[in-house]
Amino acid sequence: MLKIALAQYDFEVGHVTANRDLIIELIGIARDRDGADLIVFPELALVGCPPEDLVLRPEFMRRTEEAFGEILSSARGIDVVLPWPRYEGGNRFSSAAWLRNGQVVGIYDKWHLYNHAAFDEQRYFASGHSAMVVELAGIKVGVVICEDTWTAECVGAAANAGADLVVSLNASPYDLDKHRDRGGMLRQRNAETGLPLIYLNCVGGQDELVFDGHSLAIDAAGDVSVPAPLCRSHLLTVGFNPANGGLAYFDWPEGETEELPVIYRVLKTGLRDYALKNRFRTLLLGLSGGIDSALCAALAADALGPEAVHAVMLPSRHTSELSLVLATEQIDLLGIHGDNIAIEPIFQASLQQLSTAFAGTRENIAEENLQARARGMLLMALSNKFGHLLLATGNKSELAVGYSTLYGDMCGGFSPLKDCLKDTVYRLAEWRNGISPAIPAGVINRPPSAELAPNQADRDTLPPYRLLDVIIEAYLEQDRPISEIVDSTGIEERTVRHVAGMVLSAEFKRRQGAPGPRITGKAFGRDRCYPMTSGSHDSAIKR
Repeated sequence: MLKIALAQYDFEVGHVTANRDLIIELIGIARDRDGADLIVFPELALVGCPPEDLVLRPEFMRRTEEAFGEILSSARGIDVVLPWPRYEGGNRFSSAAWLRNGQVVGIYDKWHLYNHAAFDEQRYFASGHSAMVVELAGIKVGVVICEDTWTAECVGAAANAGADLVVSLNASPYDLDKHRDRGGMLRQRNAETGLPLIYLNCVGGQDELVFDGHSLAIDAAGDVSVPAPLCRSHLLTVGFNPANGGLAYFDWPEGETEELPVIYRVLKTGLRDYALKNRFRTLLLGLSGGIDSALCAALAADALGPEAVHAVMLPSRHTSELSLVLATEQIDLLGIHGDNIAIEPIFQASLQQLSTAFAGTRENIAEENLQARARGMLLMALSNKFGHLLLATGNKSELAVGYSTLYGDMCGGFSPLKDCLKDTVYRLAEWRNGISPAIPAGVINRPPSAELAPNQADRDTLPPYRLLDVIIEAYLEQDRPISEIVDSTGIEERTVRHVAGMVLSAEFKRRQGAPGPRITGKAFGRDRCYPMTSGSHDSAIKR
């Protein structure tokens, strides 16, 4: 039986020396502790994924090659499959080298370069065209990289080259459908070739992406393994029996797959890793007594610990007593730091300074946004003074239609709920309270309000969230035409067109917003490259 170790780990983007040291350490553990014959690493492990324009810098590539050489010279007594960005003949490749006792016995260059959503691999790499199958202990092992696994061509090429087993090296970020899609893909490749496949994925948050791990395997008979741990580093070990194509799982803890626990863990991982990898040790947020900031506070406390979280209540003349009571209750529930800084003096001073310019006009959104911007100014001052990472607390439903204030509640270095629709926010809050009390019931049950005007409620400006979320999901995430949304949902055309118009007109706001973890197939950011200035007007009512 061939024993294979799979390094489902977090390899930090750009930190080549740390990644080198971790790779060498894991090689030793797999060889000496686990008795593995082979250890494999996920896509671009030596430099982290995605390295983006780092690979365009000659000095970065030089340091990468030095680190590769150091691993090559130290990796003995066990075969190693090491992915790294390779430079040859004026081209860069996303490659994997098969190392054996100080020698490179094979190189595989990724064939299919992913140029969709968050990835732009054709900007950086040239395509490969040859299979790599290496014999180890009489067993022929093929190697493919990430997107190559999703096509029949590359796995088929490994099969045609005589592979008994195929190992897939991945840096595949999470989205809501990813676990199901991976399993379906493995079944398809197995049906085409009859081969067992091992799918190794990395873990960790990287800017807007969260690599969830959840490595999988399928044996020759078509039986798919349970997923490996979610968002957790682990050195997995699996055995391959060439006699029957069977797989034995020696160290393969089962990962969570239920929707809400998975989403919450992904959001928490994205927040934690963004903070720590950018050298932040403390988090700051404005706590309003509303559902979004309440969920963000719970996520923050779970991600970095309650002692690292600073929540500030920033009441105005329109802030209800209930909001302050609920925010205070949550501070006590979570055990986080709390403060109360009134914005009324700043608001008053701003109105006074603008009194001449505003003379003869009615109050409108300008006065409302002054309050939000006073809060943003104070929170940014606290962030600057004490080195906290400020969290923007808006959700996807609000960001989609521009129900947010630039330089106000959009202030922040990271936006944990950026890809969560309002319904998802409520469901996550309910689920989190099922683990332990974290969000007061009054926060969940009260009607949402920005509290920037007397008796204000979100429903005064927006359609009910249950309708808004349906429209956003269909229009933004599924790119469905307005007529189809109207026909399939029964929502009034005027409402759908109004929402579509708000989405288009708010693009300039979102371009200036903080990054946040991606959980859907189309998050704001690189997933959706829409012009800020456009002659396309989906808001127009047909006459």
